[in-house]
Amino acid sequence: MEYRQLGRSGLRVSAVAYGNWVTHGSQLDDRAAAACVAVALDAGITTFDTADRYAQGRAEEALGKALSGVRRSSIELCTKVYLPVGPGPNDAGLSRKHIIEGCHASLRRLGTDYVDLYQAHRYDDTVPLEETMTAFADLVRQGKVLYIGASEWTAAQLRAGLRLAADLNVPFIANQPQYSMLWRVVEAEVVPASAELGLGQLAWSPLAMGVLTGKYEPGHRPPAGSRATDGFGGSFIARYSSDLLLSRVRQLRSIAEAADCTMAQLAVAWVLRRPTVASAIVGASRPDQLAETAAATTVRLDDELMARIDAVLGDLVERDPAKTARPNDVMPAWRPPPAAS
Repeated sequence: MEYRQLGRSGLRVSAVAYGNWVTHGSQLDDRAAAACVAVALDAGITTFDTADRYAQGRAEEALGKALSGVRRSSIELCTKVYLPVGPGPNDAGLSRKHIIEGCHASLRRLGTDYVDLYQAHRYDDTVPLEETMTAFADLVRQGKVLYIGASEWTAAQLRAGLRLAADLNVPFIANQPQYSMLWRVVEAEVVPASAELGLGQLAWSPLAMGVLTGKYEPGHRPPAGSRATDGFGGSFIARYSSDLLLSRVRQLRSIAEAADCTMAQLAVAWVLRRPTVASAIVGASRPDQLAETAAATTVRLDDELMARIDAVLGDLVERDPAKTARPNDVMPAWRPPPAAS
């Protein structure tokens, strides 16, 4: 495993991070989640990404259980706050009340005294940024959060956040954007701003919801058990479902062969080669999937292979910077956890 500094900070993260967005607490039971975490640790992954919203808190709980016997200082725990976690008027957003209460709840679920990186899951334009940043700063001073970051913020929002963080003397060090061969909306504005501001990128969905693994074939139904067959995951993958796009993705196989890697490794290696990216966040529903993508750090892509990828995907790549703010425009409604069976 390769380890990289996150932006200009002193924090080092594994180049491949393990995220549990649609797996822990929903697709996977705690036993299967623990098996995936064990493989991640064996592969040298030290960075684990989650959020209070994932599976209505169960994802944090599952991750905390899976890591309970691991030396705390040997890993980096990253979680997020903003999306609804309850039906109340203060159960979402970036108010001081929700940030402080959200952090305490995440710490309880994760079974830890602090998180290494606490991120604003989205930007909240209904709350003064000064209130948001002061709440984050107080958590840092209390030792409950070591560093702060954001996810899916625009370049202008990042600049404003960094100015306040500097005034408050707190380490705002990271941005977590969606980023893959097919989704490059951050390249025009967010990536240059991150380089200027010293922010590291923790790229989520480097496999484009699994499409870049090559498992979806044009003209065929999605494989049973894949994310495309899941009601929640399927809503995110719909943008990649055209036969034209899937046919182009299939053409990437020859490039993967030239790089002596799998298609999943090609996709992760592509992201890791991009400017300002410190880590690519991958998920897994099986331990073997994680072992495969973790090995992407050994793949080296030269300029010729990178150009071939661009030539294959062409105008099917999404580049519109206006889509940076969030992939879906509406804050998802809160759903109560299912009753215990």
